[in-house]
Amino acid sequence: MTSTAKKILDEALTLPEDERRRLAERLLDSVPRESAEEVDRAWDDEVLRRVRAAERGETEARDWDEANAELRTKYTRE
Repeated sequence: MTSTAKKILDEALTLPEDERRRLAERLLDSVPRESAEEVDRAWDDEVLRRVRAAERGETEARDWDEANAELRTKYTRE
């Protein structure tokens, strides 16, 4: 982050919550968003990458019930 951006961020963080929210929305609106097709293509690519990694034995599959229970335990404690 540039020093100018850091200065703007520091000043923006002093604003009341509703003003920070409006500012964030305006900033996000100023950035081009990916199309739904681009997002779908990116997910397809990621799924294929993970399937290929699993086929090569680079990852280890886990039982869904065990993984789900672990996540529930982890996130209900926080």
